[in-house]
Amino acid sequence: MESIEIWWSGVQDVIVNFGFVILGFFFHAYLTRTNAVAARNRGKVILDDVQKQAEAIKHEAEVSAREEMLKAREKAEQSLEQKRQSIIALEDRVVAREKDISRKLELLETKDHSLSEKIEKTEQQQQELKAQQQELKERIEEENHRIQEAANFSKDEARKQIMDRMAKELEGEISGLIRHQQKEAHERAKDEAREIVCAAIERYAGEHVGNITVTQVALPSDDMKGRIIGKEGRNIRSFEMESGVNLIIDETPGIVLLSSFDPVRREVARVALERLLEDGRIHPASIEETVKKTRDEIDEIVRQAGEDALYQLGISGVAPELVKILGRLKYRTSYKQNVLEHSVEMASLMAMMAADLDLDVTMAKRVGIFHDLGKAVDHEVEGSHAIIGANLLRKYGEDSLIYNAVAAHHDDVEKNSVYAVLASAADAITAARPGARADTTELYLQRLEKLEKIAGSFEGVDKCYAIQAGRELRVIVQGEQVDDSRALILAREIASRIQDEVKYPGQIKVTVIRETRAIEYAK
Repeated sequence: MESIEIWWSGVQDVIVNFGFVILGFFFHAYLTRTNAVAARNRGKVILDDVQKQAEAIKHEAEVSAREEMLKAREKAEQSLEQKRQSIIALEDRVVAREKDISRKLELLETKDHSLSEKIEKTEQQQQELKAQQQELKERIEEENHRIQEAANFSKDEARKQIMDRMAKELEGEISGLIRHQQKEAHERAKDEAREIVCAAIERYAGEHVGNITVTQVALPSDDMKGRIIGKEGRNIRSFEMESGVNLIIDETPGIVLLSSFDPVRREVARVALERLLEDGRIHPASIEETVKKTRDEIDEIVRQAGEDALYQLGISGVAPELVKILGRLKYRTSYKQNVLEHSVEMASLMAMMAADLDLDVTMAKRVGIFHDLGKAVDHEVEGSHAIIGANLLRKYGEDSLIYNAVAAHHDDVEKNSVYAVLASAADAITAARPGARADTTELYLQRLEKLEKIAGSFEGVDKCYAIQAGRELRVIVQGEQVDDSRALILAREIASRIQDEVKYPGQIKVTVIRETRAIEYAK
């Protein structure tokens, strides 16, 4: 009985253990299934997140690509607009140049027509003169025959008397004719001279113009020419556009040329190009930055040069615009003479002369320093530099005596004050003194000696003096040998000889002085 209970107890333990095993199996299967479902759900969630992130990244990429496309389109449109504006500006310049050429052609045609009329008139006058000469010859022969018959003179003696008498009679007529012709010529000389000079300048561009409007820049090596030009010429185009100066690169080794009528622009371009060559980085961005920086520096140098010149002369109360324009003369030359230095020198001379004459020294200095102000902008404004400078002085509030003296120092307008006369005299002295305008002292003295020698070679000349630094020749004649009519003819003959035989800047005034003194003593 006891053994049965033990067996039954063992069977129950087996049954219980088997039940636990079965329950554990089913529980494990349940857990496995539950975990599989949970894992499937988590995988689905992760896949959904990945798809959302992928869509977000794709959307951001599309937006970024669209923005880049818009930026590229805007940049291309800006570039096209700049090119279009450049083409329009070029077309405007071409049209303006065509109009200018048409105007010049019309002017030349008008001048040609006028010249043809003058030639015809001259030929007609020559024919009339020949007829008058023939008539005069016949009358002389008749007079000669009558004198021979009346006084029993020889033919040679009669001819000599008749010719002497006719020469004296004709001298008065010739001098009167010369005065009449001079008066008519003076009325139309300025207009015709300006037209002729303008036409000559338009047709001629010689070495003198090249020396004034071109600056050379030395290169460390000829390889730099290619870097200056750049890929497809972008560097040289950028430099010319930023500086406003033409950059000329030719076969000349070791140099390039900068060409511009504006000396300040040319100086900016020169300094900027030298800095670019020294730096070695030559591309449109560096060109733009360097030119802008150099322009600011040159503007400051120009302003400082004007202030220094005024400070040196003790002049104050000048408009800032005039100071800057005056400083631009630092880079302007005339006959290789620096115009700013010439103006300072002229102001000093005028101050000295004004002090001796008890005039306003300050006003004389202002006239002297501003007399060539128009040369700073004469490449931008039409007209003579004297008139241009006077207009600038009037615009910025200078005294009327000052701008009249500036306008009249080359006789473009009538002088209305003694300061205008002083300006003409001082300008002649500073421009014609030895060494002022690329002229050696030896050549200067030779020119003065030649002037006096030419005048002394004429009959009746007593003494002659070259004065005003060779700008005027004073000729003193013997009153009993040269009368008033002959003095006028003599002045023209001397001036004609000087024009043919002497080289000189500007013009030379020939003055013939005749004096007759009658002395008697009362006893």
